[in-house]
Amino acid sequence: MDNFNYQNVEIKTQNGGKKLIRKVSIKNGKGYKSVTKYHKGKKLHSAKKILDNAHIQMIKLGKFIPGLFSDCSDGNCKKKTRKNRK
Repeated sequence: MDNFNYQNVEIKTQNGGKKLIRKVSIKNGKGYKSVTKYHKGKKLHSAKKILDNAHIQMIKLGKFIPGLFSDCSDGNCKKKTRKNRK
């Protein structure tokens, strides 16, 4: 069993009261990544995914992973309103 533990949080504040939080957490060789978006203190969107073993190995070596959070974005997610609830 691998006893590698790692945690990192990146907080980006943007104009107009927007905030983007990216988290990576690895515990005992298993890990996840998450992206949370806030606007004026309210949570708009949250996505949490499991990390691949290849990504865990790259994080262990201290390498940069381009596009790590690209599949956690909400680009194709629509807000549910009364008109498009179907």
